[in-house]
Amino acid sequence: MNLHPALQDAAARDFGTLADLVRLHAQHTPERPALADAQQTLDYRALDALMDRIAAALQRDGLRAGDAIAVCAASSVPYAAVFLGALRAGVAVAPLAPGSAPASLARMITDADARLLFTDASAAEVVGAAQATGLPHIALDGSDVGRALDDWLAAPGAKPEPVEVQPDWAFNIIYSSGTTGEPKGIVQGHGMRWSHIQRGAKYEYGPETVTLLSTPLYSNTTLVVFFPTLAFGGCVVLMPKFDALGYLQLAEKHRVTHTMLVPVQYQRLMAHPRFDAHDLSTFRHKFSTSAPFNAALKADVLKRWPGGLVEFYGMTEGGGTCILEAHLNPTKLHTVGQPAPGSDIRLIDEEGNELPRGDTEVAGEVVGHSAGMMTGYHRQPEKTREAEWFDATGKRFIRTGDVGRFDADGFLTLFDRKKDMIISGGFNIYPSDLEGVLRGHAAVADVAVVGVPSEQWGETPVAFVVRREGDTTTEEALLQWANAQVGKTQRLARLRFIDELPRSAIGKVLKRELRNLSA
Repeated sequence: MNLHPALQDAAARDFGTLADLVRLHAQHTPERPALADAQQTLDYRALDALMDRIAAALQRDGLRAGDAIAVCAASSVPYAAVFLGALRAGVAVAPLAPGSAPASLARMITDADARLLFTDASAAEVVGAAQATGLPHIALDGSDVGRALDDWLAAPGAKPEPVEVQPDWAFNIIYSSGTTGEPKGIVQGHGMRWSHIQRGAKYEYGPETVTLLSTPLYSNTTLVVFFPTLAFGGCVVLMPKFDALGYLQLAEKHRVTHTMLVPVQYQRLMAHPRFDAHDLSTFRHKFSTSAPFNAALKADVLKRWPGGLVEFYGMTEGGGTCILEAHLNPTKLHTVGQPAPGSDIRLIDEEGNELPRGDTEVAGEVVGHSAGMMTGYHRQPEKTREAEWFDATGKRFIRTGDVGRFDADGFLTLFDRKKDMIISGGFNIYPSDLEGVLRGHAAVADVAVVGVPSEQWGETPVAFVVRREGDTTTEEALLQWANAQVGKTQRLARLRFIDELPRSAIGKVLKRELRNLSA
């Protein structure tokens, strides 16, 4: 990592800002590429100047430190620049999903107290239906969904009034995916983001880094890699919509070194018939988070894709992280790794009592504490309190809702979301156990198991299976095979073939939709 001494000093401070690091890169390596998409590339000099114009325009429009803007658009260089420019003005960013329902989008914009909405044609339908918010609309792509960004910007050369950003100020408001109900605004501070940036040194981020991102900028999954890349002077290549072949072509063309992908993307890439035909030798680190990553798929990635593989387990809310460096721990691929430095991860029982440390026989809900924790859910103090757990000393932890167990080496194995656990006839059934059994059958390309109401048992498990192309196994044959592999209390009540599992934009299976299909 060949950072200029001034940048090394800045990155080592207890607290700093990403906007200041971008300025330092503009001063010391002005012509190095910073952001790229299919339409344009910005070097650090141009990015820094554009951030100034954005920050100055926000101040001209009356926004001050602590105010917020909303962005609802596909990933692009202008989107990234607006995000960064707002941070320079001390303005928080609420990045919103273009796929949101119109009413939900309007509620999120209102909840965030957003003063401006930046959007593009990809969100035209939903934004058009959310016009009731009355916010000024600014079009990032020059389309007719709002005032053109170039027209809105402050004049070239404009400089914003300096802002002394504080660690506890809101950096962004990330809205939960809404897979379990109405999205909640998760407020993350500048101090939390700074801790993520400092972690980047461990993963060889530097001026030579080229990071390819095909997950959306409204997802924390993307942002935990996006920000460190720029903080250490690398280049981010943005892919607004993932497709396996397009990803492989971009990775080879740009000689990509780092990436973040969710497990379903790894699955599609490894299954692509031309995967092995592409030169991926420049990769140093590949990351994954956000959804269960099965051990067999991790092993395939390690075997066929150069560079390290790192899985992060945590929540957008923060509260501690577990890290599995899969390339260094090939016998632990069934786990999500060990607690990261500075993360205090514990287990609690149903009554909220802490389970003894070192007890490898007992599973409990995972709770975590770290420097990187949300301030709380925006305007929802009751929801915030529900998400918190305090130990006997009053130390604050965030509840994950996940059930797990530590092994003798301190690696955490997850079983399931607490809410997804099926209680059938008084027995606890973990869907992940049944999913693991079904993945062992050659007919199964993808699978999810959910609990549905049962008059006899209270709940009973139902499997939804995506069958491999060309396979002729019947539902009944696969059901009988699966039930022969498990205990009597775990047997599936039904099994259905489905063309594709419903997933969020970052690859989480929408089990609520599957339960509705079972009704």
